[in-house]
Amino acid sequence: MTLTAALPPSELPPEPDVDELLLGFARALRAAGVHVTADRERTFLLAAATVGMGQRAGVYWAGRATLTSVPADFPVYDEIFERWFGGESIPKGRQVDIQRPPVQQAPLDSGEGEAGEAEGDSIQARASAQEVLRHRDVATLSPAERAAAAKMFARLDPRAPKRRARRHVRATSGTIDGPATLREQLRWVGEPGRIHHRRRATRPRRVVLLIDVSGSMSPYADSLLRLAHVFVRTVPHVEVFTMGTRLTHVTRALTERDPDRALAAAGRVVPDWSGGTRLGEAIGAFLDRWGRRGMARGSVVVVFSDGWEREGPELLGEQMRRLAALSHRVVWVNPHRGKAGYEPVQQGIVAALPHVDDFVAGHSLATFEELIEVVAHA
Repeated sequence: MTLTAALPPSELPPEPDVDELLLGFARALRAAGVHVTADRERTFLLAAATVGMGQRAGVYWAGRATLTSVPADFPVYDEIFERWFGGESIPKGRQVDIQRPPVQQAPLDSGEGEAGEAEGDSIQARASAQEVLRHRDVATLSPAERAAAAKMFARLDPRAPKRRARRHVRATSGTIDGPATLREQLRWVGEPGRIHHRRRATRPRRVVLLIDVSGSMSPYADSLLRLAHVFVRTVPHVEVFTMGTRLTHVTRALTERDPDRALAAAGRVVPDWSGGTRLGEAIGAFLDRWGRRGMARGSVVVVFSDGWEREGPELLGEQMRRLAALSHRVVWVNPHRGKAGYEPVQQGIVAALPHVDDFVAGHSLATFEELIEVVAHA
């Protein structure tokens, strides 16, 4: 449905102008600090088209319902709305009678209903705040927001990728199970019996997490280790290593049930927090000590790093080539991947990308959920 479909034929303006008018308002809100995403912009356009541009109250509430996230956004929304639609921002010949609708106050004697509405508003505000927090860059969170985000990690649901096993299991269709079908015929003394089928069974595939904890990755290290803790606690056959100036095996530390205690245990094990970066040497050490002995063979290996390398990129490229040859799939997670304007121009990233199967973002809870799906379907 388009915006022009909601206008009378006599007042039908060129559709791009109306879209630009509403999109300009949404982007003005974003510039003022309101968390307006592309999805919310599209929803606002559909809502405005539904109520009609001539409905002043409808456009106001359509924008407020779709473009704001928390009650703290309402004063900013009201101010931008008055500035944008109240003056020169509307082109001549297309003046829309849009004014802020009057605030409806509930009667004072409606105690039960008022309490119920307040509770509903509170629940909606909390849900909206959590949705905004899902998309925030974890490196920019305040201590209070970081504590709230830490509780949301428990909702993540990582699943192990599957591989085909050698043994077979019964199935309702597929390859005919000759021995089982023959036994069925013998059981019926030569009379026609049921045909049995079988298929290859599946087993969980090993997942290896290599987490860069150097200085450039320190704002994300806490969240990445929390994500690794969720993997260790819920997915079988997971191994976790940290990479800095050296490689450290931290899987045992992350088996603690409480995430804070697990991170504290990992902190006591890792000696090179916020130090330099030697990705090539660290990945080479993993391959020499653990990978070639079986840990990397057929595994899904996830590398968390921004690609900054102290040594030359040639070593990293060679070790990534060895890693890709041993593993089933290599996923590289870069916290800057999902940010506007990012280009993979770092020497480490340029050397590693030819040997990477999936290059994904990893800076928010929403991107962690997308990473979980990538790993589960590897």
